[in-house]
Amino acid sequence: MSLNHIRPWRNIYRRKSRQIMVGNVPVGGDAPITVQTMTNTLTTDIKGTIAQVQAAAEAGADIVRISVPDEASSKALKEIVKEVTVPIVADIHFHYKRGIEAAQAGAACLRINPGNIGDEKRVKEVIKAAKDHNCSIRIGVNAGSLEKHLLDKYAEPCPDAMVESGLDHIKILQDNDFHEFKISCKASDVFMAAAAYQQLADATDAPIHLGITEAGGLTSGTIKSAIGLGNLLWMGIGDTIRVSLSADPVEEVKVGYEILKSLGLRHRGVNIISCPSCARQGFDVIKTVEALEKRLEHIKTPMSLSIIGCVVNGPGEALMTDVGFTGGGAGSGMVYLAGKQSHKQNNEQMIEHIVEQVEKKAAQIEVDMAREAD
Repeated sequence: MSLNHIRPWRNIYRRKSRQIMVGNVPVGGDAPITVQTMTNTLTTDIKGTIAQVQAAAEAGADIVRISVPDEASSKALKEIVKEVTVPIVADIHFHYKRGIEAAQAGAACLRINPGNIGDEKRVKEVIKAAKDHNCSIRIGVNAGSLEKHLLDKYAEPCPDAMVESGLDHIKILQDNDFHEFKISCKASDVFMAAAAYQQLADATDAPIHLGITEAGGLTSGTIKSAIGLGNLLWMGIGDTIRVSLSADPVEEVKVGYEILKSLGLRHRGVNIISCPSCARQGFDVIKTVEALEKRLEHIKTPMSLSIIGCVVNGPGEALMTDVGFTGGGAGSGMVYLAGKQSHKQNNEQMIEHIVEQVEKKAAQIEVDMAREAD
């Protein structure tokens, strides 16, 4: 439940952008900020790629990107698109034919830089294919692959060079009467990416795809992405995000949602509020939270759960969560439901009992949401 109407300091005022469609998913405008990831299988491994897309979708991915480096991948893409439920973005870099083939294969969006795929005739052919097949385009500027003339002009990758590159590519699309595009301006350096995105947000009303590229492994990449994307999202910048990790794409989706959930921008699944534990804990908080995270992965309903080891902060946190458990003494703790003390529960059956309470509450929330929809 949002408390923004009584706590205005929690409001994030999102930048106003145009809305486009990526397949059946709206991006920009007043649409929810979408979470993306990218497969890391060989695209020609059709079965493996489909499985990875489906796993990402189950984790909550709204859109999934697939690399299309060659003609065999284009043919595989056609088979993959038929078997998945989320819109697919085809990642195209230099070969214009791959863009045409991907649009024909059913991609919902092409990730290209129009200026990198050849002369004006080739660009027009790709744009025509996108129009003919109702395919949007993402302009993907990256600090690591800026055009030579911009590197000569600015001497090194920098926010000004990145934004100039992005605006140049936008002009190519607009000159060809194509407006169903979004844009990213990624860098592995958090400061460079943040500065570029801020400039870009002022320079265009196009939907913005946020990302800190090549952020690193699960831990370091999560931290860099949370800092970079979190600050931009807090400023109201960003319509769709991808957390780039050297990890399973499902982990990218999970981290993306956690970033959005922490800012109140998306709500999905159980938000566990837990203490780091100390000598006062009445049960093993760390092991309990680890077990609950796994046991509650199947819950998609937005709700909150507090797991606090002792009565110092436990009751206060439980007042603000759907379900709570606070450690006490003599091998038991207090269960809170809807912010109120409900009953005691012994530590031995605590995990099973909490899972049961969360599932029961999630089912009730779904019933209430269905009634409101009617």
